[in-house]
Amino acid sequence: MSIQKKYDPSQIEDKWYQYWMENNYFHSEPDEREAYTIVIPPPNVTGVLHMGHMLNNTIQDVLIRRARLQGYNACWVPGTDHASIATEAKVVNKLKQEGIKKSDLTREEFLEHAWEWTHKHGGIILEQLKKLGASCDWERTKFTMDDDMSEAVIKTFVDLYSKGLIYRGYRMVNWDPEAKTTLSDEEVIYEEKQGNLYYLAYEIDGSDEKVTIATTRPETILGDTAICINPNDERYTHLKGKKAIVPLVGRTIPIIEDEYVDIEFGTGCLKVTPAHDENDKVLGDKHNLEVIDIFNDDATLNSYGLHYKGKDRFVVRKEIAKELEEKGYLIKTEQHINKVGTSERTKAVIEPRLSDQWFLKMDDLVKPALKAVLEDNEIKLFPKKFENTYRHWMENIRDWNISRQLWWGQQIPAYYFGDGKEDFAVAETKEAALALAKATTGNEHLTLDNLRQDEDTLDTWFSSWLWPISVFDGIRNPENKEIQYYYPTNDLVTGPDILFFWVARMIIAGYEYLDEKPFTNVYLTGLVRDEKGRKMSKQLGNSPDALKLIEDYGADGVRVGLLLSSAAGNDLLFDVALCDQGKKFANKIFNAYNLTQIWEVSDQVAQPEVAKIAIDWYESKLQKALVELEDQYSKYRISDALMITYKLVWDDFCSWFLEMVKPTYGLPIDKKTYDKVISLFEENLKILHPFMPFLTEDIWQRMTTRSKEDALVVSSWPKSTTVNEQLLVDFEMIQEVVSGVRTIRKEKNIANKEGISLTIVNNENAATNLDAVIAKLGNVEKVNYSDEKIEGALSFRVKSNEYFIPMEGAIDVEAEIEKLTKELEYVEGSLRIVQKKLSNESFVNNAPEQVVVNEKKKEADALAKIETLKASLASLQ
Repeated sequence: MSIQKKYDPSQIEDKWYQYWMENNYFHSEPDEREAYTIVIPPPNVTGVLHMGHMLNNTIQDVLIRRARLQGYNACWVPGTDHASIATEAKVVNKLKQEGIKKSDLTREEFLEHAWEWTHKHGGIILEQLKKLGASCDWERTKFTMDDDMSEAVIKTFVDLYSKGLIYRGYRMVNWDPEAKTTLSDEEVIYEEKQGNLYYLAYEIDGSDEKVTIATTRPETILGDTAICINPNDERYTHLKGKKAIVPLVGRTIPIIEDEYVDIEFGTGCLKVTPAHDENDKVLGDKHNLEVIDIFNDDATLNSYGLHYKGKDRFVVRKEIAKELEEKGYLIKTEQHINKVGTSERTKAVIEPRLSDQWFLKMDDLVKPALKAVLEDNEIKLFPKKFENTYRHWMENIRDWNISRQLWWGQQIPAYYFGDGKEDFAVAETKEAALALAKATTGNEHLTLDNLRQDEDTLDTWFSSWLWPISVFDGIRNPENKEIQYYYPTNDLVTGPDILFFWVARMIIAGYEYLDEKPFTNVYLTGLVRDEKGRKMSKQLGNSPDALKLIEDYGADGVRVGLLLSSAAGNDLLFDVALCDQGKKFANKIFNAYNLTQIWEVSDQVAQPEVAKIAIDWYESKLQKALVELEDQYSKYRISDALMITYKLVWDDFCSWFLEMVKPTYGLPIDKKTYDKVISLFEENLKILHPFMPFLTEDIWQRMTTRSKEDALVVSSWPKSTTVNEQLLVDFEMIQEVVSGVRTIRKEKNIANKEGISLTIVNNENAATNLDAVIAKLGNVEKVNYSDEKIEGALSFRVKSNEYFIPMEGAIDVEAEIEKLTKELEYVEGSLRIVQKKLSNESFVNNAPEQVVVNEKKKEADALAKIETLKASLASLQ
């Protein structure tokens, strides 16, 4: 190929991605090789690429591309999650803009709109991942609402129900009034918020006495059905057996006793609203209290809300507080910090609500998953610190509320056939449910028309917890070839925020259904934050446009930028300058390639000694790097693996190796050396490829004419050989020597074209077989060894060795004396100004302490500089 002067990622990225796709390099089928499998954490079908996706999928792509190069049958399964709450909310909003209410549609009509939305938006994020370079097996793309995936979910529900693990219960649940559905405990985020504590006076029935009760939610008094006191609280002994009157409502409610009440909190009296507080519900059940639900499903007040009917709960809170104050019931208000539960999806404040829901018993299911991680070490979490979080969650697990009041999702396979809530049959099909219903009731006259399917759908996580199994059809066909070959998968890369939502549940499902772990290693990435440490979000406007970053810096540059600061398990402080650094790295590599292409190659030229040394040295550097890379990859320290590669290529290969082997200007390079340079360049491209797939494939293809089977993406990882440790140690010293020579050249303005001699006092007894490197890289005409120092020569030290460069012929002595004299005069002038300040008592006594300290430091620095300059002048005169 012709030489392209400047690397332009926009010219090559689409080209090479298309090339990979056309040649089916990402596709995997079971064969004789060992499988390496990753399943993608399925992004929401409504999603678009953001920085978290970029980081997570870059890491997965690094792992899968490396495995492919190592000879594994690499399979990365992509897909999307139907995201019940998020998707339904978007569809409802779209319909609202069109003047259509969800309530005006049948379920089937609504689902048509949902599928239309999904077909239009569902593939966006996967297409965007291709821009990043994600080498997924796109032929295997799955969607959690695909027919086969849904069938697996339904089959799982029926199986767990038949085992007695799924049950229906009337319980207090977390209600999201925006999505109008229940949520599991894990989908509720608790945040500390500033609120108020309202002190309200309740009249005692049949007397003039009042009792004061503190509440954070005055609107819920409309649902009060008791007042509770602690039987040991002497302040309220006289109230035992009496009744109170609910303010505004006028309802008479009993005063009950229970040691649950904290004597020290508030007034020691507790209002009991069983329909709107989990603890109150427990008290209500214990004392057989009436349950009054005052809310509609959107958290507006219902008919129990008196004249507040139809108003939002937070509007009512303000208005009812005002009314209570006006009528003398509100005694005082205090500021109060309260933990408020919010929906993980919609951010709406959760409303505790009594409801019939489906639950999955977790006590026994969780045991193998706990043992696998914390005892048997079958599954490893990286970083290990997350084991404590995992243990806490799993040991305190509650039954999983798996039903949702939504239409988008897998509809619960429970079919009601009678008047009671318990008259239902659970089966995979309506026909199977009918057979069960007939067998249960003995009623042979039942027909399909008599059956009504449960309206609820299953929690989205109830489908995604099967992901590593269901993408290989392991639920429906557990003996099929693919599940046998690809399962368990190898690595899972995800965020710690879904360690319980998804990771733990997949482990539970794996042991329940295949009696085997779903994956071996779980790498938990950090969150992507901005340079100020803030979590990136649309609200803050601090999240860059992912595709614009790729456009500006190239996919490779962005990948490098993300990984450079992504230490394992720690949050990433993202700075766009890191992407620019990645872009510069790409340019550096491309320029190195261009350098090798302008050399004239000759098979008539003998290989120079310095080239032999350079090749031996770099081969050992590469081999040492391979060992270090293996260690970092095994610990999932992907950022450290990149830094090892970065330094090897930028510093060792570009800055040292190529300088050593490049031919003298105007002369050709010998073919033996050139072939080895290209070979080593190719080895570099292999270890760079997982991080920078586009650039490396482009250079690989430019280097020589290759067949399709020779693409870099399917080449082989460099093989390990021995490392010449002594050569590496000796060369480190040579590098310091060359740096010393270059420093003197720079300081003394000695042009590179001017040869110098170097005399070494070899106190270290260092190897002398690398002198050719010093000669070439320092442009040293002659290297001498001596037992004595050379007076009047320029010198420097490396360890205990001393190096001398005679001045004669090396520098223009007159010009150097003139330069040093002018510099000495300048520094002496600066010193006089500083000393004049410091001799002024008024300045010293009145100036800020730090200013005086700074001036004294200037004086000390100037004195030291003057001493050095005078010594240099003395050596020249």
